[in-house]
Amino acid sequence: METRIETLKKVRANFLKVIGDLTIEQLNEIPAGFNNNVIWNLGHLLASQQGLCYVRAGSKMTIDEQYFMTYKAETKPNGFVESTEVDKIKELFISAIEQFELDYNKNIFTNYTPWTNRYGIEITNIDDAIVYVLFHEGMHLGYVLALKRLLKN
Repeated sequence: METRIETLKKVRANFLKVIGDLTIEQLNEIPAGFNNNVIWNLGHLLASQQGLCYVRAGSKMTIDEQYFMTYKAETKPNGFVESTEVDKIKELFISAIEQFELDYNKNIFTNYTPWTNRYGIEITNIDDAIVYVLFHEGMHLGYVLALKRLLKN
């Protein structure tokens, strides 16, 4: 599973490179035909990983509840995200995975509650959750690439 966590770190680093040239306005822009923006996708991935890994295992999240509630599934952007919050989300995007790796190695996810997601995928333990997180992050990277192509220059 260490390899998958390393892959997740690389996916997240690549994600930040993809959005690195976007302005604060572009990060917040919601193009026609979309219901979210680039920065929401970043926050959503942060919240989703915390929910899928920590909450479902009965462990305390490593991010503030504010970020979880703002970006969890079934949410959408609710206003302009200022640069200080964007910077915090970007920092958490990396540090949360580093902390997850430490927690994984401490074996804190043994009380994982099995569940089946909306795609019919059964997730029975933390290792299944990591595989799903990778799938989910790849899916949202595709959304962000599509959003980026439509952003005003």
